[in-house]
Amino acid sequence: MTFRTIVAAAAAAAMLSLPAKAEPVDLGNVSIAPDTTTFTLDNGLEVVVIPDRRAPIVTHMIWYRLGSADEPAGKSGIAHYLEHLMFKGTEAHPGNTFSTTVARLGGRENAFTSNDYTAYFQQVAKEHLPDMMAFEADRMRGLQLTEEVSAPELQVILEERRMRVDTQPSAELGEAVDAALYINHPYGDPVIGWPDEVAALTHEDALSFYRNYYRPGAAILVIAGDVTEAEIRDLAEKTYGQIPDDLGPFTRARPPIQKLRAERTVELKDPRVQQRSTQISWIVPSYTTAEPGEGEALDVLGEVLGGNNTSRIYTALVREEGLATSAGAYYQSSAVDDTRFVFYATPADGAELPAIEARAREIIADVARDGITAEELRRAKTNLLSSVIFAQDNQSSLARIFGAAIATGSTVDDIKAWPQRIASVTAEQVQAAAQTYLAGKAAVTGRLLTASAEDASQEAPDVDAPAPAAVQ
Repeated sequence: MTFRTIVAAAAAAAMLSLPAKAEPVDLGNVSIAPDTTTFTLDNGLEVVVIPDRRAPIVTHMIWYRLGSADEPAGKSGIAHYLEHLMFKGTEAHPGNTFSTTVARLGGRENAFTSNDYTAYFQQVAKEHLPDMMAFEADRMRGLQLTEEVSAPELQVILEERRMRVDTQPSAELGEAVDAALYINHPYGDPVIGWPDEVAALTHEDALSFYRNYYRPGAAILVIAGDVTEAEIRDLAEKTYGQIPDDLGPFTRARPPIQKLRAERTVELKDPRVQQRSTQISWIVPSYTTAEPGEGEALDVLGEVLGGNNTSRIYTALVREEGLATSAGAYYQSSAVDDTRFVFYATPADGAELPAIEARAREIIADVARDGITAEELRRAKTNLLSSVIFAQDNQSSLARIFGAAIATGSTVDDIKAWPQRIASVTAEQVQAAAQTYLAGKAAVTGRLLTASAEDASQEAPDVDAPAPAAVQ
């Protein structure tokens, strides 16, 4: 499940923002798209229908339950590469016919890849939904590729990596932190891939990955907009329902993430760095791997510690002690496997990063030892549930919330019930989460440091760089 991180990202995409101190919310009366329904076609495709009748518009998304963490060894970046190649055409709709049709109809489209899923979407007027479903169903099994079409896309991806990663020291540090944090697990590899492995990919590699994984039993269809379940059931049967799939539900085979046995510190010095920063990452359960109530408690803990400018970390480091110009913490709940809890800060002039890190650990230890107040608990729940309310103002946000949560292990009922589960979190559960997973536990510290050109020239060769959690 991915609620806090997905909802926050969805709200940002919708150009929504929360006030520093959220207005009171009736904690027992918040729901997420309560009219949402779901059904499964005979071929295994899960279908989610989110009615939103404020305008005759629909968002059509197809999610595949696989991402970069499902790639074969030595083929990093292939999920993202295939995402690019999915726009190269089928026998029925060659070349960029799909994309030009979306543009001609006045719609918009895009796609993105993450560790755990790949998704494609279009937003169009309601009357064009049958065309989008027919096109996407054709693309699920009818992709046509040649070396001449596929090879140039590798150069596009390598250039994308150079722009997003290799020229961004913060992204380079992120990659190094991931590699140190996720021991014996593919979350330690960048979504966009290692450059040498990406350069060696072929269209046959992409086709093999496509044939193995792009099928109804590994997919989720999410439709949000001016529709009914009956309408979508009929359209889905006529399009996706015609694709045979006798392989059953998609299953993953990944090694478990190993626990950190010792503290690790990763530092990156670069003359391009204008502002130092620090982050500390702990391995914690995701909503998928957590025991009942733990994920929600970690969500609330992230809000109490560093969710906004009334949080403990911001109040201490920025407002009261002047050690940092910005600081916070968050729980990245969106993962099939274990995930991370992160503290981050940008130092004030003259402040030392180790002192900031030590102070953050003290604040976490205080919560683990003494717990949180009733007012902190109420405010954290209010902020979390307010974000859900605002995110629902945007149709695409709703589709992303449901799609990403289901693709990482949740159900429609889980999503609907999330506000009530957040509302039921106790102060004792939040304290237990801090005790169990953060206070005194090994973590990876990542420091971004300034350096002169002379300093940089004396450093070891550059570490290959990180990709964002999802790349397009």
